[in-house]
Amino acid sequence: MTSKTLCELARNSVEKYASQVAFSMFNGEEVTYAEAGRRMLKVQNLLTGAGLEPGDKVVLLSSSMPNWGIGYFAIVSAGMVVVPILPDFSTEELDMIIEHSEAKALLVSDKLFTKLSKSTVARFDIVIRTKNLGVISQRVRRQGRTAVPKPDDTAAIIYTSGTTSSPKGVMLSHAALCAQAHIFEQMLPVGVDDVFLSVLPLSHTYECSIGMIYPFAMGSQVAYLDRPPTAAVLMPALRAVRPTVMLIVPLIIEKIYRSQIQAKFNSNAFWRTMYRVGFVRRYLHRIAGKKLLKLFGRRLRFLGIGGAKLDRATEQFLLEAKVPYGIGYGLTETAPLLAGATPDIVRLGSTGPVVPGAQLRLENVNPETHQGEIVALSPSVMQGYFKNPEATAEAFTADGWFRTGDLGEFDADGWLYIKGRLKNMIVGPGGENIYPEDIESVLNSHVFITDSIVTEQEGHLVALVHFNRDEIEATLDNWREQWANKREAWEAKTEQLKKEILEFVNAKVSRFSRISEVVEEKEDFIKTPTLKIRRFLYNNRKKQKKVANE
Repeated sequence: MTSKTLCELARNSVEKYASQVAFSMFNGEEVTYAEAGRRMLKVQNLLTGAGLEPGDKVVLLSSSMPNWGIGYFAIVSAGMVVVPILPDFSTEELDMIIEHSEAKALLVSDKLFTKLSKSTVARFDIVIRTKNLGVISQRVRRQGRTAVPKPDDTAAIIYTSGTTSSPKGVMLSHAALCAQAHIFEQMLPVGVDDVFLSVLPLSHTYECSIGMIYPFAMGSQVAYLDRPPTAAVLMPALRAVRPTVMLIVPLIIEKIYRSQIQAKFNSNAFWRTMYRVGFVRRYLHRIAGKKLLKLFGRRLRFLGIGGAKLDRATEQFLLEAKVPYGIGYGLTETAPLLAGATPDIVRLGSTGPVVPGAQLRLENVNPETHQGEIVALSPSVMQGYFKNPEATAEAFTADGWFRTGDLGEFDADGWLYIKGRLKNMIVGPGGENIYPEDIESVLNSHVFITDSIVTEQEGHLVALVHFNRDEIEATLDNWREQWANKREAWEAKTEQLKKEILEFVNAKVSRFSRISEVVEEKEDFIKTPTLKIRRFLYNNRKKQKKVANE
């Protein structure tokens, strides 16, 4: 894969793999590479017919479908700039992002179109429906033009869904995105016989670069679901598609592990005892792994996991079950991959070595822990934040390396271990560095916890937890004899669980990482579109309430 621009990449694939299926919907249409090329030309004609020129911004706001990738390649191949937006942004966030992007056109799916305000829709010169590439509205009618993009031209502006701040527009060049495809080709070659099953939003850089651009460059097929990947939707799709490659975020596999594996082996005292015996656990994991791979269709050769830190217990299951998984590390600003492991080289707890062509180093290293901020030099690093020179300047070192904002360390072989976000780190009373993500990993391994976040409140570590109601309610029958109603039984059970969780966690973490209190978070945590908890909404909550009451 030697393309320097996405225009060149798309043209080469359309010609080379013309009769191969490029994109498909599960139980729906199949689109060949040749047909994809014809549809790209149609989109370009619609855009230029509304007066668009090279460099103009075009928003792509759509659920996953063949025409998502077709629209993406059509825009960037015309020398225009695509602005793919995550579907879970609120109406207010969408309005703000679209206004900031200065976009002149919109490609949108039916359901997401209803999230946009009338004033935002009215600003576009043309609005195109992704389902059938029909025109919803057109305000401008004059002839624009296309241009062949250069490698250093901006191809995409991607608005991040930060957990601590407002979204920023990351500018990625054609060269940066093509470099990602070349990097992954060296790590995990794919070809015309490979089938990707796509379950993540295509506007997520991870899915777009590795799960859409890369397979399109190599002549592979990508299959999409027409609804969110719940168990009821995913199971029949896995059986029918039988993917060879699939990319997921940790939340998906953690749910499978906790509900199907961990819950079973915590169901009674006998299984709990047996599960603690190392060789028995490994044997049980191997049996469960064979069933899981059968569920995936028996052809899976790579399960890519990225986007957040993977729970250690879940990873141990994957490793012992011999599931062909790999963990990747990167950011939207690096398009995204910086480090990663393929199934043959995974190490428990590590994201793997630095990817080909990139360099990583640590800054401000703690001499005792050997941990520091990860900074990167890569052909896929962003050009900067759109219309935000101050944030861009802050994102780079004096010698031009990108500051990831993540804390990490390397082992003797150069394998990278991520400790957490620099902004999330808590300094203990004795100056100790406390990483909430490590404590949360222990919390989330508890069978009765769905999600958690550790915060510092008035000098103490407090764990906010969202309980797994289904698992707890399944145990309440014995409690109802002691309490008048289900609510009393629930409250009594959760109070007992808080004490158990406190002991469970504090027995597994260092002395200065012990939590002082467990607080139930009754509602689901508010998350970003990439399923990360918005920490800033929960940090120092007591302090915020105190200020509000004064």
